[in-house]
Amino acid sequence: MTESDNISVAILATDGFEQSELIKPKQALESAGFNVDIISLKKGDITAWDEDNWGEKVAVDLTLDEAIPSKYAGLVLPGGLFNPDKLRQEKSAVKFIQAFSQFGNKRPIAAICHGPWLLIEAQLVEGKTLTSFPSIKTDLKNAGADWIDLKVAVDDNLITSRNPNDLDAFNEAIIEALQQDTIN
Repeated sequence: MTESDNISVAILATDGFEQSELIKPKQALESAGFNVDIISLKKGDITAWDEDNWGEKVAVDLTLDEAIPSKYAGLVLPGGLFNPDKLRQEKSAVKFIQAFSQFGNKRPIAAICHGPWLLIEAQLVEGKTLTSFPSIKTDLKNAGADWIDLKVAVDDNLITSRNPNDLDAFNEAIIEALQQDTIN
């Protein structure tokens, strides 16, 4: 048994998530011994966007109505254009994200590509140094973040990356943050 056994991480996504940005972090977390739950707006399956077309279906473990944020040691927010745009319009999704930074119990929140749009909506970016897909650089700056062009940026409990090419660094930063949190 590893120290990460029985520690759960949530991945919040809906139809249109970038396929590699959900699948690869999920695989990396499970390989490191973490339990991973896919949380979404609906039961059943959600469908990935894979570069230029619809991709794989992924089974949803829990809906947002069923998920309890305090059960999770961390949260992963995949990008893709459709996924974060839809989720940021859902109050329950925004509240779920905010719960990871409340009450002095900050837990890692990792967002990649367009995923930081959700951090903006959750009002978590002001004064933070973050990265993202370049097209939302201005959105992050307008919300008070300092944007940098790096594979991964870690500021307090927020971990951000630019795109699927950065997934190795992104996954490593998530696992390191989760393992650090479980030691403390």
